[in-house]
Amino acid sequence: SEVLSEAQKKPEKVEKKISETFFYNYEDIYSQPFVTEDSGIPINLLTLKHSFGYDCTRSVNLLPMDSKTLIYIAGNQVVLLDLKTKSQSYIRSSGGGGIGFITAHPTKQYFAVGEKGKKPNLIIYDYPSLRPYRILQGGTEEAYVFGDFNDAGTLLASIGSSPDYMLTIWDWKQEKIMLRSKAFSQDVYKVTFSADNEEQLTTSGVGHIRFWKMALTFTGLKLQGALGRFGKTAVTDIIGYVELPDGKVISGTEWGNLLLWEGGLIKVELCRAGHKPCHSGPVSQLILDEGELITVGKDGFIRMWNFEAIDAADSMDDTGLLEVEPMNELHVGRNVSLSFMAKIHDSGQPVWYAQDTNGAIWKLDLTFSNMTHDPECLYTFHSGRIEAVSVSPITYLMATTALDRKYTIPFLSYPCLIAVGFEDGVVRIIEVYDPKGLPVLAGQNNTQNAKINMKQAFKPHAAAVTALAYERNGDVLATGSKDKTVFFFAVEDEYKPIGFICVPGPVQALQWSPPSHVKSTLLILCENGFALQVPAPVPEEHDTVSTYQIKNLPTQYFHFYSIKSRIKVKNFPVEELHVLHEKEKARLEWIKQQQEMGREIEEEEPEEEPQEEPLPPLYIPEEPSPILCGFYSSPGKFWLSLGGYDSGFLYHCEFSSNDHQEDPDNRQDEPFEVIPVEGTDNNPIHRISFCRLLMFCGMQNGALRVYPLEDKDLTVNTLKEYWSFNVHDNDYGQIQGICSSHDDRFLVTCGGDGNIFSFNILSPDDVHRELKAKIPSPRITPFPFLCVLSIEEVKQKKEHERKMKEAERKKKKKREELIALRHEFLFLLQKNQELPKHMQLHREVHLFRDSLEFETVVVHAIQSNHQISTYRLLAMSEKYYQECPSWRKTVLKGAWKEAEKKMVRETKRIRIVEKSDKVKAKIMKRKAEWDELYKSKPSDDYENPKDAEDIRQAQENMGCYELKTDTNYRVPEHKRMNTAKKVMQLTSLEVLIHKKKVNMNKEIMSLRDLKVSIIDEIKCLVQELKSIQAALDLSERLPLPLIPQLHPDEVPEKKFEYDSDILLKFKEEQEAKAKLQEKLEGSPSSDALRHGFLRAPSIKEIDAVAQVAGAQAMEIASSVVTEQRKVLGIEKAEPTEMELEILKREKIKNLYLQETLVKKINALVINFDAELRFLRHKKLKLDMQMKSADLRHITWYEELLILKNLEKHENLLQEHINNLISGQADMQSKLNSYLAQMEDRKCEIVKLQECEKALYANFQASLGEGNEFAHFLTKVLKKKIECTEKKEVEREAGEEEENEEENDEESSLGIDGENSGSEDEVFDDTVCPNDCSEALFQNTIQLRQKRLDIEKALTEEKKAAADLRKKYNALVKKVKAVEISLNTTEKELETFQWEKQQRLNELYVVVPLKLHQVEYLVNGEMPSDFSQALVFTNQTLKYLQRRIVDLRNEKIMQREIYKVAQEQHKQLVQDKKEMEIEIRRLEEKCNHLMMKKFGRLVDFEAVQAHSVNIHMEELKVQIMQKEYEQSLELKEWEDRILDRRQQLMKLMKENTSKLQQLNQFCLEKQQLETKLASLKNDLVSLLATVLHAGLGLFRHE
Repeated sequence: SEVLSEAQKKPEKVEKKISETFFYNYEDIYSQPFVTEDSGIPINLLTLKHSFGYDCTRSVNLLPMDSKTLIYIAGNQVVLLDLKTKSQSYIRSSGGGGIGFITAHPTKQYFAVGEKGKKPNLIIYDYPSLRPYRILQGGTEEAYVFGDFNDAGTLLASIGSSPDYMLTIWDWKQEKIMLRSKAFSQDVYKVTFSADNEEQLTTSGVGHIRFWKMALTFTGLKLQGALGRFGKTAVTDIIGYVELPDGKVISGTEWGNLLLWEGGLIKVELCRAGHKPCHSGPVSQLILDEGELITVGKDGFIRMWNFEAIDAADSMDDTGLLEVEPMNELHVGRNVSLSFMAKIHDSGQPVWYAQDTNGAIWKLDLTFSNMTHDPECLYTFHSGRIEAVSVSPITYLMATTALDRKYTIPFLSYPCLIAVGFEDGVVRIIEVYDPKGLPVLAGQNNTQNAKINMKQAFKPHAAAVTALAYERNGDVLATGSKDKTVFFFAVEDEYKPIGFICVPGPVQALQWSPPSHVKSTLLILCENGFALQVPAPVPEEHDTVSTYQIKNLPTQYFHFYSIKSRIKVKNFPVEELHVLHEKEKARLEWIKQQQEMGREIEEEEPEEEPQEEPLPPLYIPEEPSPILCGFYSSPGKFWLSLGGYDSGFLYHCEFSSNDHQEDPDNRQDEPFEVIPVEGTDNNPIHRISFCRLLMFCGMQNGALRVYPLEDKDLTVNTLKEYWSFNVHDNDYGQIQGICSSHDDRFLVTCGGDGNIFSFNILSPDDVHRELKAKIPSPRITPFPFLCVLSIEEVKQKKEHERKMKEAERKKKKKREELIALRHEFLFLLQKNQELPKHMQLHREVHLFRDSLEFETVVVHAIQSNHQISTYRLLAMSEKYYQECPSWRKTVLKGAWKEAEKKMVRETKRIRIVEKSDKVKAKIMKRKAEWDELYKSKPSDDYENPKDAEDIRQAQENMGCYELKTDTNYRVPEHKRMNTAKKVMQLTSLEVLIHKKKVNMNKEIMSLRDLKVSIIDEIKCLVQELKSIQAALDLSERLPLPLIPQLHPDEVPEKKFEYDSDILLKFKEEQEAKAKLQEKLEGSPSSDALRHGFLRAPSIKEIDAVAQVAGAQAMEIASSVVTEQRKVLGIEKAEPTEMELEILKREKIKNLYLQETLVKKINALVINFDAELRFLRHKKLKLDMQMKSADLRHITWYEELLILKNLEKHENLLQEHINNLISGQADMQSKLNSYLAQMEDRKCEIVKLQECEKALYANFQASLGEGNEFAHFLTKVLKKKIECTEKKEVEREAGEEEENEEENDEESSLGIDGENSGSEDEVFDDTVCPNDCSEALFQNTIQLRQKRLDIEKALTEEKKAAADLRKKYNALVKKVKAVEISLNTTEKELETFQWEKQQRLNELYVVVPLKLHQVEYLVNGEMPSDFSQALVFTNQTLKYLQRRIVDLRNEKIMQREIYKVAQEQHKQLVQDKKEMEIEIRRLEEKCNHLMMKKFGRLVDFEAVQAHSVNIHMEELKVQIMQKEYEQSLELKEWEDRILDRRQQLMKLMKENTSKLQQLNQFCLEKQQLETKLASLKNDLVSLLATVLHAGLGLFRHE
């Protein structure tokens, strides 16, 4: 598009692009469990095994990637479910703060995961490899809620949650933010790109929908959003919507109708016939699929609509509703609430997967044909928060319950009974069994054979059942409820009630004492801070004839009294409380001693401690903190975890043995021990469970904590080290239940997010194998009472003191062991010091060697003492190499096109209308020309834009060299410094210093490598020289050059290098020395000798040994050559002349080679030394630069400290300014909206006034001239009919001036007030006078009614205009107040910037200068005090000097320009006067001609405008068109009637012929029946005759 191509043409900084093949490592980014440092807890203590739940309450939590894989969010995991194998794979969140949304790329090659937490990540994963492909950062502050790819897949839009609600457009492949803007001030649910125009987006949420476009402004590409205005339609939350190809948008509503949006306004509201809603409830999703519009509703229906009919829909009446009917619909099922649906193709056939908010995933077929499959429910889950979970004590059976009236049994291998409590107070006993009775292996899924049967149901409570607990032997069932009762049942074949007791508050939890306790008791925890203990009731001991209430059951109470404020007073540490406790113990012991000695306590009291300052008043919450969970620690003692104000601790409580107080509400019981739990002040523990020596805690934020316990008792030390893992959703996934399997192999958790997770617990052997041995830290005494302890309380503490003594004894023993080890260590150190230096062990500690990038390496010259060393550099962190954020420039292509073009409706007009239109167009054209001419007229204070621009540039560039210490100095916007900019400066400086040092180090290391290569080359040359000298006489041999050696500081990396030969040789030397030492001093320490050989020899020693060995080898070689020559000389005779000549040539050659090699060696040495000196000089210059950079770094760091101290206040001021600016912008937009509405109202008022004028003109035309009833009919027309509503409206509007104008306009039409008659005169306007035309009278009545309607509409419009004016004026006042506040705050910020600059000015800045740079001389000499000097660049000074000359020239040029402009001004004034004279002459001529022709001055525009009633003529044309269309339709119907009559006639003829045939057939039938009857009669008479004859014959015989 054009806009994007314009953006692309702008120059861009070349940025390094991320490679298409780049991937992150998943192991490096996913969040792992938190383990306390040095605790030794294995990080794999728990591993996720399976996810059973499904968070179906999310708006979108279903993502089909292909025909066999579904993706959904489960807490902190993304679950990939294989539909064929039912297996699961998981992706963890990177930050551990939860996951906000998932969405798929259009190609299904990638999918995006938006996370939650502080500065969350948005990660793009590759599919199906699941490798992290891109990580997007900085898109929101707290959490992502929705995201969507554009149709091309190149852009990604994301929406953040509160507080920023940020809409961000990403170039996701390059991990860059392209555009961003705040989407809205409330929750935003959804964002999508338009499928047909990627530069358009839509967002929707709470009470709004917003339409966005990417617009190219003068500052670049921006996001511009327009809020949809509901108008008369009620404001609704919009969950689902869909963009249409032509730019319109269809959205759903909360009441089930559809809204069609066009241009930011509601065009029409769609409903079904009879004004029935499209869905019975909210519309959750709209889909445009293959040209068909599909809506998904919370009522479980999916309906398909005619897209073309909806796209062209328009309102037909004032209601704004349009009735449409769906083409097809599908009812998924009962109790189904659909929230999202997605399509995937399976074997070429479309398959839809739907998310059911009531806890299901459906597979749907939306083909709507004869072969359409019924909806298939693939999976069912709990809907919403899971209330409880329980596991079987003998097998792998787990049961969960929730408020959705479901209970789930995920896996089963044994028949069992489950007790379930319901909200109505009913408890049902459910039997789960396998009807086939087949054995099932543990861990196998055989739920298809499992059945349930309700064995028994009873209602013990009147409110919801909140807790159930079986007694440890299984003989008694206790149930607790919100109705403040606990009911007991005897467990037999049929549960029989024992009775109930009343408790002080709603029951939170029930727990029976463990088997280790002698007595079976029940711990009852109430929500309001009460804890009770009762023994198990015996059925036979209680009378249940009249009531089930048990009144004589022994009950112990504990009413928790808050002590958290006392702990927080003066920030008391536990150690100080321990000191107080010890002092109290000492006082009690002193009292006991005095009593035993028979003395009075008052006689000798311990010295009183100095009175401390009074502590501030303690805070006790008005409402008691709720008890969340608790458990027994020992008989009569228990631990509690509380929420609210008292969270953050575990409280150890005890039931009082001497309980004589009757009213439990008046009790104030305090815990006797308190253990602080890290990080639980705002995140209390909700559930606690034990497994082996592990304590599992379920937190409010969905995290799972594990504390390893040394024994069953809890102490401060045992709760210092823990393992924590974020499992459930961090916002609403608080853990509701934790259970371990019967064999302690698995752990199950359930949460408020509807998820159920099972974990593998690390086996005890593996735990002990991975735990590290560590010295236990000192044990701290638990929190005691702050008040004075009584004798009874001291007696109760004896057992605790005994345990403390035992602990002290163990600690003392450990301390003694440590002291012994310390003495042994000192003894070994002393013994090591007594050894010779070469045998001593050195305690060399090399810390952080891996963080070193360069060690100090010193390179020495060969022939001089010059040397150069590298900088010792630490490796910089990777963050310093990350590129600084720059202004993101867009790479979009295309331009923003106009979304809509107005359609012009062409109508045929008659000749008069066309002529009128032409006249009107001519008038409007002339008006437009005049308006354009007047607009081009400059105002009195007009300024030439070119001059204004020149002035502005001059003001900006003329240079203001005020000192920063000046009181009038104002910090420019671009020079204002903050912490982020200063950190960026420091970072860039550090990176620059590091790079320069690294480059210098590389050059020095290259020089060192050059030296190594030179030494090797010299060795080779010396070896060659020796071979040559072997052929020369000793007198002819030149001295051998020395072979340079590497100093130890040149190769520090070889300090620790050694091999086995060196170690063995060194060992032999040490053993020889040891034997010699034994002879002299005796046997030394064998340990020192045994460890002494481990020290490697130095490089220098190795090189020396190698050099000596080489010299010996050369001597041996030379001696061998000499001996050979002697032998040859003895054996061989004297050489010939030829041989002598050859020998002479060889000698000359060898001498030349010898000299050449020596020179070459010397040249190598000299060149190396020169290179070293040159590099040394270069490094000295760099050292100077580094010193300057260090001084600058120190200054900048001091400035950073000052900026950090002032940052908070500056941010507050800047945030206030930003809020005011945004508020001002919102108010300005409202003002513009009000102005537009007021302009519309004025136009409506003008139209109504024109209608009123036209009505009076029509009335005058109907009267004609000289009508005798004109006075009467005028009175009838103007008669005022009382209207209460109109009076109230006029009174509220208060538009008196407009009413006067209206009266003036009426009078201007020629209707005088006198003609209207007196108001007191009474006349009958219902009867037409005699001789008056009845038609004229009725026309007058109709015109009066129209006048009243117009006046009523005019009054309403005036009222609306007045209301808008009031709102406008009120808002203007607010805008002025905001503007004043903004100016004040900006001044405060400017003053603060000046104060900050003064703070920065107080710092000393070092500026190193050379003497030639100082031009500040006093009396020709350089002063000693430079305090009055100004540091100024030489280039700027020269520029100012040149500027003086330029300004003089500019001044002369401006004077000349001014003279020319003055002459031009005089000429224009003269021309203006001449034009005014010409205009007056033409006006007089025009008036003279009008008076001559018309006799008066007339308004030609009014005459031309009222000469033809255009509206009436248009209506006539429309009537003619309608009549023509209806005549055509009538003719068509007549033809059809004629055709039908002919068909009817033909059918009548056919029926007549058939009736004639039927009549003939009836006559023939009648004749045949007559003949048949006669034949029957003849036959009967014949039979009678025969019979008679036969009887006579028989008688005769």
